[in-house]
Amino acid sequence: MALLAFEHAPVGLAVTRDRVIERCNARFCESFGYREDELPQRSLAVLYPSQEEFLRIGEIGLRRMRETGRYADERIMQRRDGSLFWCRVRGQSLTPHDPFARAVWSFADLSELRPVVDLTARERQVAALLAEGQTNKEIARVLELSPRTAEAHRARLQAKLGARNTAELVARLTGLPL
Repeated sequence: MALLAFEHAPVGLAVTRDRVIERCNARFCESFGYREDELPQRSLAVLYPSQEEFLRIGEIGLRRMRETGRYADERIMQRRDGSLFWCRVRGQSLTPHDPFARAVWSFADLSELRPVVDLTARERQVAALLAEGQTNKEIARVLELSPRTAEAHRARLQAKLGARNTAELVARLTGLPL
């Protein structure tokens, strides 16, 4: 029964070992534009817009998973054809002493709810943290920026997304109706 649930889950599921895909379901492959035989034994890095984002999100995720064994965020991921899309990611470590040694992950494609706008890597980072409800000061601390720099990135996001204020920006980023 568990195998049936894994294979037919309504979201993409993957089991990883040290951030390398061991096994994944059809929905996972479909979301990222791969055939089912193409992703096992590949690094999750192929699903990120850049190697830098793979490493940065990995550092953040590892810190959180060391505390709770779990990780969750919404971020921009990359399909095989290079197109970008918003994705809700949830992870559970199976090895609390070494969180990435073995983990189970779910990936939900949010592209119908949240279209991708042409953003820089730093703007994507700020957007993801804003979508989590982080303030400019908290974003600055996480990304090791000055609060004024975080505020400048937020202002550029507002302009690109046509938002009049931070509340409207967060609504656009999270797909909430305005």
